[in-house]
Amino acid sequence: MLSQQGERVKKNKDIWQGELAPREKLLKLGAGALSDTELLAIFLRTGGVGVNVMKLAKSMIEHFGSLHHLMLAEFKEVNAIKGLGLAKYVQLSAVSELSRRCHASHISSESALLNPLILQQYLQNILAYREREVFLVLFLDNQHRAIRHEEMFTGTISSVEIHPREIVREALKVNAAAIILAHNHPSGVAEPSAMDIRVTEQIIKACQLLGIRVLDHLVIGHGETVSFAERGWI
Repeated sequence: MLSQQGERVKKNKDIWQGELAPREKLLKLGAGALSDTELLAIFLRTGGVGVNVMKLAKSMIEHFGSLHHLMLAEFKEVNAIKGLGLAKYVQLSAVSELSRRCHASHISSESALLNPLILQQYLQNILAYREREVFLVLFLDNQHRAIRHEEMFTGTISSVEIHPREIVREALKVNAAAIILAHNHPSGVAEPSAMDIRVTEQIIKACQLLGIRVLDHLVIGHGETVSFAERGWI
């Protein structure tokens, strides 16, 4: 008779079919080598009745459409999937918030411009899959460290009304020396519109009157970001 450990090894061999199990793959190749499904499988640890952990992880991502949507799902949505429950929902929510805070602490402790990729990932986490357009402003001190960010305007699925005067007022309130603008395109396509360009010009002009610099405007799509600064528009 096989021991419990021997049974687990045999089951693992059946599941992975000669491939490295996610944990072993991570240790050998690093976390970056793992797929979303493999990373989620490590987090879940076990599957459900009659479903191994890889199949469960894959079905979860397919159900929500992406790992990002899964991480933002509400309890009733997660709980509806067989094999999940309150404990897994709490863990998913905690991991999502931990990731957000990790990026936030990074950009608040050093210049937001030193690592544009970190900033873009942070904004992707906040804005990428919102159902409506949200216009966010990141307020920076004179060393370009983040003071805080504010979701200042919320619109429809295709537009948002921006008031430059409100942005300037908030910048003065927090004593910001510079700002970075960001908004999402719920369509998922990050390419800026003509209106995006005009509004950015209006905000720049309003800020110039009070010596506040607009360093960039980032348009957030699904997994893609367009930077006005990188295109030479600012």
